[in-house]
Amino acid sequence: MDPRSARSSAAVLLERAATTSERIVALRVAGLAAKELGELDAGLASLRRALSLAEDHDAYATAQVRMNLVGLLAARGEFGSALAQASRAEPVLRGRDADRLAANTACALARAGHLKEAHETAARALARLRTVGGDPSALTGLLTNLGLARTMRGDMAAAEDALAEAVAVGEAAGLVHQTAMSKGNLAFAVGRRGDVPRALRLFAEAEPWLSGERLAQCRFDQAEILIIAGLPGEARPMLRLALDAATANGYRCDVADGLLLLAHAELADGDPERAADTAERARAAFAEQERTGWTLLAEHLLIRARWTSGERSTILLHAATATAERLEGGGWADAAAEARIVAARVAMALGRPAGHLLASAGRSRGPTSARVAAWHAVALERAARADRRGAVAAVWAGLRVTEEHAEALGALELRARAAGFADELAGLGLGLARSARELLAVEERRRAAARPARLRPPRDPERAAALAALRALSAEHTSAIARGGVPSALSAGLEARIRACARRHPPSGVPARAPRTAEIAATLDARALVEMIAVGTDLHAVTVVDGRLRRHRLGPSGGVGEDIGLARFALRRLAEDENDPQSVAALAGSSERLDRLLLAPLEQDIGDRELVIAPTGALHGLPWATLPSLVRRPFTVVPSAGAWLRARSVTQTSGHTLLVSGPGLRHTHRELSDLRCLYPQAIVLDDPGARAETVRDALDGAALAHIAAHGEFREGNALFSRLRLSDGPLTVHDLEELAAPPHLLVLSACDIGRADGGDAVLGMAGVLLALGTATVVASVTPVRDAATPEFMAAFHRALAGGDPPARALAGVRRSPGVAGFLCLGAG
Repeated sequence: MDPRSARSSAAVLLERAATTSERIVALRVAGLAAKELGELDAGLASLRRALSLAEDHDAYATAQVRMNLVGLLAARGEFGSALAQASRAEPVLRGRDADRLAANTACALARAGHLKEAHETAARALARLRTVGGDPSALTGLLTNLGLARTMRGDMAAAEDALAEAVAVGEAAGLVHQTAMSKGNLAFAVGRRGDVPRALRLFAEAEPWLSGERLAQCRFDQAEILIIAGLPGEARPMLRLALDAATANGYRCDVADGLLLLAHAELADGDPERAADTAERARAAFAEQERTGWTLLAEHLLIRARWTSGERSTILLHAATATAERLEGGGWADAAAEARIVAARVAMALGRPAGHLLASAGRSRGPTSARVAAWHAVALERAARADRRGAVAAVWAGLRVTEEHAEALGALELRARAAGFADELAGLGLGLARSARELLAVEERRRAAARPARLRPPRDPERAAALAALRALSAEHTSAIARGGVPSALSAGLEARIRACARRHPPSGVPARAPRTAEIAATLDARALVEMIAVGTDLHAVTVVDGRLRRHRLGPSGGVGEDIGLARFALRRLAEDENDPQSVAALAGSSERLDRLLLAPLEQDIGDRELVIAPTGALHGLPWATLPSLVRRPFTVVPSAGAWLRARSVTQTSGHTLLVSGPGLRHTHRELSDLRCLYPQAIVLDDPGARAETVRDALDGAALAHIAAHGEFREGNALFSRLRLSDGPLTVHDLEELAAPPHLLVLSACDIGRADGGDAVLGMAGVLLALGTATVVASVTPVRDAATPEFMAAFHRALAGGDPPARALAGVRRSPGVAGFLCLGAG
């Protein structure tokens, strides 16, 4: 219940002990408490003193000390000694002590890699304990270790049952410390199954009650869940800190486990050479501890690192096949399946049969990334046998796995990473597509995994408090804000808290589905859909016009990023000086080249219709209005055809109009003055009344909102993109608190229409569309402050006159200082 208090009581008892029995009990308690508090050497010293006293005193007391030594010796990595102590204690102990010994032995066996024996030991003792009843502490320990063994064997449903029961028993008995351990193991099990939000919530509940080895183990497990969630870059520093703590306290078993996990993180983070070095260190540690089962896991990771580094040899094929067989025999079913996938990929690279290695691929219960990799290997093997139909079926099966995993996630960031697991598989599916219909279907399925149909995160007081603290910190660093951020360790810590809160959210959106062609065609009416798709190194487009789908190969995509970068750089310069001839020429040249690549080949098909454009990759950041084919033409830019259909389905209800201006811009007063004339009933919030929470609350339920403020897009951290208001930033995370986002939101700010996360389109505009805003007007480039009042007044006059946003925007004459504004969403 409380190791620190227990150790203090033991010290008092030891000082006052009148008998040898009392001294033995005091030393046993001191040893166990020290282990839980991170002092393994002190704990072992206490138990060895107890053993020395007991051996000369009483056989039963000696067996009790041996029972306690099992856990500490296992933590030290001395599994042979731990199991020897268990064997010597087992014939002597009875009742509760026998049950506790069984729990300790099962844990030691599992950590040694003897999964079958661990499971049998725990199950046998559990059956006895349930028959006779007894100690809730022993029952909690047995259930926890049974659940741990089942988790390692890949039997996730049974593992969760055992661990949930352990938590319930511990809570009912008031075993706070032990319950936290069980809860941490339950988090690990549900996270391995793919329920990352619930796992992170359980870890957050467990961690405050843990210390020493248990805290290190909890952080190792959290790091593994981060790897599973596609966040190995965040797992690596967490693992290094936990490894340092485990090393300093002598937890050699945990050090070996942590090294293997670090190798996994390094491999997932694209560093196979370092991963191989770390895995070798783990293998050496496992060998020294005689943990043969875990040595196999290190060898498995070494094989994966060799594959990732580019090795395609007969030697690797034989090694992967043999390792898979040994892993299967040791009870490591998921790792065995992954090793067979590597063997199959090597075999295919060598032109050898691989079907026999993939026979059980679809039955894998491992992490999503491994299951997707299995279906990818199956698809490749079938394609190599010219079984196109079978290959396509495998692609669809892998995409289903990705969708199911994404639907368990509430945070857009995690969904985007989950969708990334299937990029290679989807790429194969795109390459296999023969028709425009098939190509669009695969691409829409790929994009749908990254975005829910409607996002509805729950209100979160902890996140709200962290956001308020971040704003307060920003207000204290106004000079840093002017440079684009808050260069403070405190702000980094607050942002980490906000991200952690978001990741713990359960899924709250409606699962997205790929749209049907007939649905797209019917909604388009007289418009044309243009969906850009990367197929290998080539850029393709699928057009939907008057119900007809056509596929167009546009050409190599290699120069696209360079031209987009050139156009963006030119517009950045022109936002400062619209008459800079070099920048004018650079913008014209890049825009013409992009127009010839992207739209000219489609001219015969799309004519002069209004366009719905679904870009891909870097094209999401293109200032599309600079392309000659789009000058004065109505168009809207969307994450996908499915996202456009959902935006079109948003019902406009009567709501208020909101006008907001932030600090630090010279011309916002003039901009809002013009708009006040058009919207005399509007709610107006200007500096200093335009505070972040006030603006956020006023946005709720608005039919139309216009915000003129400094904008900042956070490269690589798009969900912290922000609008600067009088008391600090309004971030994307703030907007997730909205119950009814504005139907139309105009963001008169620099760069705030940009996005990260590839086709997940993470950023302020992308999140607003996921929340249920129908249309966002925002710029993907810097904006010239002096040019915006006239531009926005003309846009709003057309809007007030009845034009939809895309037509209103198209009808306004643009200068380079406002060329980056796009209509995003329904249009």
